[in-house]
Amino acid sequence: MAPLLSVKDLHHGFGAGGTRLEVLTGVAFEVASGELVALMGPSGCGKSTLLNIIGGLLAADSGTIDVNGSAYGQQPPYALVELRRATIGWIFQDYHLLPHLSALDNVTLALELAGAVMPEAEQRATAALERVGLADRAQHRPDELSGGQAQRVAIARAIAGDRKLLLADEPTGNLDVATSREILELFHELCAGDNELSILMVTHDAALAARADRMLLLRDGCVAASDVESAWGDAV
Repeated sequence: MAPLLSVKDLHHGFGAGGTRLEVLTGVAFEVASGELVALMGPSGCGKSTLLNIIGGLLAADSGTIDVNGSAYGQQPPYALVELRRATIGWIFQDYHLLPHLSALDNVTLALELAGAVMPEAEQRATAALERVGLADRAQHRPDELSGGQAQRVAIARAIAGDRKLLLADEPTGNLDVATSREILELFHELCAGDNELSILMVTHDAALAARADRMLLLRDGCVAASDVESAWGDAV
């Protein structure tokens, strides 16, 4: 079976001439359908840059990416709008919820912006909130939710469009240990579902990464290890 995500020989740098900084120097890895993969590495090693390229927000200098049969890598972000709408969802550390809207309306609005029409958008948003265990908080605004609940709304927003790949950038960075573990359990539940969802998660928390199916260690511009056991000593 072909992997859901395939990254091959990805290169990217910033600047020019003597001030140029090469951040990614041949990154290559795969993520299978239904897999939760943690991406770790020292600050400044290129984790967020890599996520942005995979997410179609930044063009690589060279290399290729394939997500669910769609190939890209060096195209500008404006050329990948449909890919982002249909295939790739984002989850951020700071939730990025609109404070004046309810949980349901935050998810519904995201679906409408992606092209869904009412009442289908609201029905799909309701189903997504149920899937993350927040059906009873659908009418609550972000300031009426705990941090873990707000992140679950953000996760519902990311999965409501039936996207196959979720990119999570420090999704538990603002949460306590217990709530972080709950979010990881939710990620596992989502990956084990019927729609073959996969999650690539950037984290600085080695204990959290150990709860993923697999870990990628990004170092010196390349993936230096690809499983929790062999990478553990370097990742801490």
